[in-house]
Amino acid sequence: MTRFMGTHTNRLDRKGRVSVPAPFRAELARLGTEEIVLRPSHRMACVEAWPMNAFEAMAGGIDQFDVFSDAQDDMAAALFADAWPMRPDAEGRILLPEELIAHAGLGETIAFVGLGRIFQLWEPAAAKRRTEEARNRARERALTLPGARPAAPAGGEA
Repeated sequence: MTRFMGTHTNRLDRKGRVSVPAPFRAELARLGTEEIVLRPSHRMACVEAWPMNAFEAMAGGIDQFDVFSDAQDDMAAALFADAWPMRPDAEGRILLPEELIAHAGLGETIAFVGLGRIFQLWEPAAAKRRTEEARNRARERALTLPGARPAAPAGGEA
């Protein structure tokens, strides 16, 4: 399973290029791909970065809709109309299209946020708020993963 982890910040240069963090490039290499798909999140003010194989698997779900239906047309537009296939250059940089920079409100510093199978690009303060909000909601709802068990208390008491 893909594991993009951590939050890393890098600078956006004047030409609109930013280096993909080395741990994320290493994960892409482990997956056997360098190509990613950048797309504006349709839920938040950030840019989603999908490894090409994960994007193709996710987008394959569009086949559940009837061809030419409104649902299929809407999902196709949401997934593909503003998607940008990218391959980092020899220095690990990608060129961010102006549309994506504007969508996420990105400035000269960009936070790369690992989300397991994908990563996102955020304005750093917005990324921090988003992570804190998600952590708080998970705590308030007492969310756990299926099959996950709390660690035993120290001292072996159960």
